[in-house]
Amino acid sequence: MLAKNIQTAFDRAGQRITRPRRLIADRLAELAASGTDFSIDNLWQDLRQQDPHFGRATLYRSIEVLVNQGLLDRIAYADGTHRYHVCHDNTHYHLTCVQCRRFVEVDLDVSVEQFVSACHQTDFSLEGLTLTLFGRCAQCRSQAYPSSQLEACSPGEPPEEMREDAPRRKDRS
Repeated sequence: MLAKNIQTAFDRAGQRITRPRRLIADRLAELAASGTDFSIDNLWQDLRQQDPHFGRATLYRSIEVLVNQGLLDRIAYADGTHRYHVCHDNTHYHLTCVQCRRFVEVDLDVSVEQFVSACHQTDFSLEGLTLTLFGRCAQCRSQAYPSSQLEACSPGEPPEEMREDAPRRKDRS
């Protein structure tokens, strides 16, 4: 059913339902069923396995259409990269790990009316809502910092190495 919704979104945007767009719709339906997020490059590599001539520009245009129509959610990272996942409704709240880039959709009791009010005050028409909270997941925290370091912190206070005023170590890559 999701593949059909995606094809309908292409049609609404005035894009023909070509073989590449059907492949995109089918692959996105698979990713949605597994709850997997993706980058455009990863998706492009997957699609090229099915069609070696699959055009990158076609994929970029198609993804943009689906983001604009609210079927895909784009998560932007500070380094300029993006990850995407298939939306299940127009209101999204995410917890995103800045280290491994895993993100999970969470159900928060945040008043959408507050956002609607802000839109009215600034003469915007609200068409969707995405809220992303950035931090580190438990797995990344446990790998990066020994538990004794984390336990030494006050609740809500990061280890010394993570504090804004901490001296920065050089990247070892």
